[in-house]
Amino acid sequence: MAKRPRTHRQGRPGQPLTAAAPAIVLGAIQCRRARGIKTHGAILQRAVNLASLEGLEGLTIGKLATSLKISKSGLFAHFGSKEDLQCAVVQEAGRIFVETVIRPAFEAQGLARLRALCGNWLGYAEEKVFPGGCFFAAASLEFDDRPGKVRDLIIDSLKRWLATLEQSVRDAQNAGEINKDVVPRDLVFEIQSLAMGANWASRLFRDDGAFRRIRRAILERIDQAIEPHARR
Repeated sequence: MAKRPRTHRQGRPGQPLTAAAPAIVLGAIQCRRARGIKTHGAILQRAVNLASLEGLEGLTIGKLATSLKISKSGLFAHFGSKEDLQCAVVQEAGRIFVETVIRPAFEAQGLARLRALCGNWLGYAEEKVFPGGCFFAAASLEFDDRPGKVRDLIIDSLKRWLATLEQSVRDAQNAGEINKDVVPRDLVFEIQSLAMGANWASRLFRDDGAFRRIRRAILERIDQAIEPHARR
């Protein structure tokens, strides 16, 4: 009796996969990876919000797991330690800051960009993009004398922000909009100090008018640095 030709059945142990199977497996892997990225992003969003309210030191894997109603072991798959979690939170807060404050301002140039950066920054803090107010204002005070990776990341984020403001001042000077005698670093120091003071008054004293007053003060300080022909 002639033997029937043997066929391979997809998925049986010891037998090769059909030609379509690799695509199916790859699709499943990509789907799981996409879900993993989405889950990681949701975890970080919750972690950033918690840290803005309770501080980075108050953020633990156990507390975050309880908030998310998942196991601690599940979180350890994303963050191997408390420090890893804190570093990831600082980086996520930086990403949100860039998207909310910096990127929209880069549609403008020179003096208009400087004004937009300051306005976006105050709006981000006043509108509580993070429920605890400005994340970096709080984190910088919390870690100002705690050496380590977390502090280094906070410093790096703030240096990049201050450098962005300083470059905007220089660009406005090069465009003839801000007086050449103005020292960009000094002007930015004043702006930073005023904004930090507004965040402090808003959070500590629940002063609803703090950001309105500081916005006016910052714009007045910028106006003082403007060349007369560029005033609007």
